Amino acid sequence: MTDQATAPEPDITTTGGPAPVGEITLEAGAGGFGGAETQAAALGGITRQTQFGDVRRRFFRNKLAVLGLAMVTVVFLSAIFASVIATHPPKAQDLTKTLQEPSSAHWFGTDELGRDVFSRVVHGTRIAVTVGLASIVLALFIGVILGSISGYLGRAWDAVIMRVADVFFAFPLLIGAVVIILVVGRGITPVIIALGVFSWATVARLLRSSILSIRESEYVEAARSLGASKWRIVTRHVLPNSMAPVLVFAMVSVATAIVAEASLSYLGVGVPPDVPDWGNMISSGQKFFGFKDYLWFFPSMAVVFTVLGFVFVGDGLRDALDPRLR
Repeated sequence: MTDQATAPEPDITTTGGPAPVGEITLEAGAGGFGGAETQAAALGGITRQTQFGDVRRRFFRNKLAVLGLAMVTVVFLSAIFASVIATHPPKAQDLTKTLQEPSSAHWFGTDELGRDVFSRVVHGTRIAVTVGLASIVLALFIGVILGSISGYLGRAWDAVIMRVADVFFAFPLLIGAVVIILVVGRGITPVIIALGVFSWATVARLLRSSILSIRESEYVEAARSLGASKWRIVTRHVLPNSMAPVLVFAMVSVATAIVAEASLSYLGVGVPPDVPDWGNMISSGQKFFGFKDYLWFFPSMAVVFTVLGFVFVGDGLRDALDPRLR
């Protein structure tokens, strides 16, 4: 009577190379926003899958988010290649062709000075994207620094920073921006500074709230017990796990900044009147409402298209980063 054959036990290794048949490979490493990772079973071993990959797949399954990403891509390409796309110089005047209807020669028509509206709308994309991104970068720079200090150090730092933030919350965005621009002067840079200064408080409060929820986590306590400095703990462990709501806010805030910039120009306190800006075009076109509606319609649609793109992307990021929906 022969002995029953015993199946060999699979070897367990921790190497990063390919797993041969009958072996299971476990890979260790940090990935994604906070270093967390999920492991998905696959034939012949365990496939490593980072949190970033999970967020990416969830984002691209959202049809509105993909549509928004395509819209934002069109806006960025228009801003980068505005000089190539535009059919005429944006400031070139031809008084013999004033207020012409849209045609093959002038796709969006001409304004009261004979300037090509299509070319001005395309070049206006540069102003909108520049102001929108730069103002939010400024808000993130200020808000992330102050929010990190407030959330991690707490106590007197938290009280002082949050009271200063309350002061900025008391001012409506447009009114505060108008005050700064009237003091500093009109132009793209003053608009960026004004919008950034009155947007950092929300970033700081969001980040503070997120840090408060994780600063006593086990992995943060472990870093403290190993003697890690506060700077290392904040930059390597706390911030990467706290930035998700801030990123979503930043994406949506780009749309808010674009609308605010157009509103300031419409009110006559934004960029100079001769600059091809959507707000300036809407303001000058309102005089012809009901008569030459294309003068305000096309720049208005440019604002709507751009804002919807950033809002769709922001909503998609929010859903992809929400752990409750996983």
